[in-house]
Formats: sequence, structure tokens, C-alpha cells
Amino acid sequence: QVQLVESGGGVVQAGDSLRLSCIVSGRTPTWYAVAWFRQTPGKERESVSAISSMAAASTWYADSVKGRFTISRDNAKNAVYLQMNSLKPEDTAVYYCTAAFRDVPDPWYVHRKWNYWGQGTQVVVSS
Repeated sequence: QVQLVESGGGVVQAGDSLRLSCIVSGRTPTWYAVAWFRQTPGKERESVSAISSMAAASTWYADSVKGRFTISRDNAKNAVYLQMNSLKPEDTAVYYCTAAFRDVPDPWYVHRKWNYWGQGTQVVVSS
């Protein structure tokens, strides 16, 4: 069992950058794969990016964010980051951190496959 707390959201202009943080706490947090999803009102939760557990050798990205977003983890701090560059108004959403024990679910982009969720952090990108 783990707990997830997101931070780093805010209001920015198109083209700006933000870095979201997800602190993973509980037993053996480094054994959990972690992902970011986002959601806007009336829409289903959408995958953004995922990173494998432990050494984090593998990452996944949605096509809409490839080349602009980078996911990383610092196991010494039990943290997972989402660096978001060249932000667009369509990136506006509540961003959620989620975790699954050991392996990244297959397929990673289905939100129901992930087990633990944070409360979310709001990102607003104005044009």
C-alpha cells in the first residue's frame, strides 16, 4: 500500500514549462511503477506518461506529449517528476499520479489498470 501526493500545478501561459512532483510514501515505494494521467471535466482520464519501478529503465509517453514531457524518478527522495515543456492550452487538466506494484500494467494507458491514486494537481495553460 502506498500514498501519493502531487504538487507543482499552476497557471501558466502557452509555451511555458512546469514540473509536477509526486511523492510516493508507504512500504517499499521504489517497488512501484508510477504514471501520470490527466482529466478535464466530462472526459475520461487520459494517459500522459509512465515509468517503471526500481531503476526506472523504461518510460512510456502518450503521443500528444512526446518530445515535450519527460518523466523521471528520484528513488532517494521517493519522488516521480513530470517535466512539462512547451505547454499548450490543450494540456489544461487535473493531473493525477498513480502507482502499481512492481510492473507497469499492460496496457499502461488504461487508467483502470492502476491501483493507487493521488488527489490531483490542477494545470491551466492560457493562450
